[in-house]
Amino acid sequence: MKSILKIIGLLILYSLICYKIYIDTEPVTNKTSKINKVDKIDFKKQTEKIGYLKIDKINLFQPLYKKDSIHNNVEENITILKESIMPTEKESIVFLAAHSGTGRVAYFEKLNNINIGDKIELDYKGKIYIYNVINIWEEPKNGYIHINKHSNNQLILTTCSPESSNKQLVINSIEENKNTSKS
Repeated sequence: MKSILKIIGLLILYSLICYKIYIDTEPVTNKTSKINKVDKIDFKKQTEKIGYLKIDKINLFQPLYKKDSIHNNVEENITILKESIMPTEKESIVFLAAHSGTGRVAYFEKLNNINIGDKIELDYKGKIYIYNVINIWEEPKNGYIHINKHSNNQLILTTCSPESSNKQLVINSIEENKNTSKS
């Protein structure tokens, strides 16, 4: 009798394990499932991308999101600051901010390795804009960046100073030439 109960117990355990495996590997077709909700969120995130920032010198290639996107924030991505005038507009000045230091969102971790003369690539809505770094400085972290406006379009990158916790690193660059379409 004990051996029959053991066999029945093992069969029940085996059945439960098989059922669990079946449920975990079964294709999801229910439109309200968690997987489909994630797919919808990822699709929305993809449609909110408007380009990327690329800096070869520091091995940076990161997407950029619309200014009004929930993904346009420093806790998740490189952020386009609301004061930005995008490169398709006259006398553009684009402000980008991101974390430095360490961690998965420290996209500007190596920004202090940039030098005057280095190139920065900004893809905005399918057009590539190349900028040359013309000035690098630190200033107090107080919510403002003091910029001298140039006649050329500008791209400003900012992050916390690697040297001082109460300062921010600012990199000013100007557009090199006319933009080109991606092929």
